[in-house]
Amino acid sequence: MQINSDFSAVATVAAKDYHWVPSTQFGVDRMMLDRLGEEKARATSVVRYAPESVFPNHAHPGGEEIFVLSGTFSDQSGDYPQGWYLRNPIGTQHAPFSHQGATIFVKLWQMNKADQSTVRINTYDPESWGIENGRAVCALFEDQYETTSLQKLTPSEALFQTLPMAAPAELLVLSGDLLFDGVEYAEGSWLRLPLGNNVSVLAGESGATVYLKQGEFQNVHHKATV
Repeated sequence: MQINSDFSAVATVAAKDYHWVPSTQFGVDRMMLDRLGEEKARATSVVRYAPESVFPNHAHPGGEEIFVLSGTFSDQSGDYPQGWYLRNPIGTQHAPFSHQGATIFVKLWQMNKADQSTVRINTYDPESWGIENGRAVCALFEDQYETTSLQKLTPSEALFQTLPMAAPAELLVLSGDLLFDGVEYAEGSWLRLPLGNNVSVLAGESGATVYLKQGEFQNVHHKATV
């Protein structure tokens, strides 16, 4: 399966265009944003857990990154309400579930082999935030391959201070809206911009909070079995 698999091209998915697809487990649905492979895939998705849904225990040979968008996501390590950011390194396993229901942003098979970091960050905790170049930023993860953060933009503020972009970028609108290439992207929308993109990304009239990943997110270090 190939979904938005050309990393040299701009890829966008507006929240209004979500199309939910049942997973292999009853009560768990997916909106596939990009995907290279079948059930075991290098994938970026929004995953929706119905109340009292459970996913069987499984391993993550390529690692897993999660941001909880709504509800409470749980596994053996704890309960994670809206706003929690998780990284489960290569080789870890778990049996996730949700009592009340949850929607999460998930990235699979996208970690470098050397990354063995287990990360748990509550982005609703004010202590998780700082100021960088005059902007509120919540640092989530950084290594030589990627930098991942939340960015709070004021109304009409440009996300990138210089163009063309010096590194590929991936965005998920967490609140507010963004304007890109004349199109408005509301909360829940996803954009992936290649190296050298020269189009401004601006916050809307009410500002925006954005998940931002920059670097080698195509990640050639791991290939999922198709």
